[in-house]
Amino acid sequence: MDLVKEIADALIILIRVGVGMRVVYCLIKIGASEEEASVYKKRARNVVIFYVLAELIWELKVLVLEYYG
Repeated sequence: MDLVKEIADALIILIRVGVGMRVVYCLIKIGASEEEASVYKKRARNVVIFYVLAELIWELKVLVLEYYG
């Protein structure tokens, strides 16, 4: 069970780092190209929505495990 917990912890860390890097990338592309700014704004917004959903799922998992554990 410890291996599964370690994999889950590593996955949430990868998600957090990946979201941060993707948002920075989108902001750089917005500054570099004004023609494609709306496309990258939408992509950055979608990444933020993904991050919020991932964190909600993670916290729900923690709550369920603490309640039943």
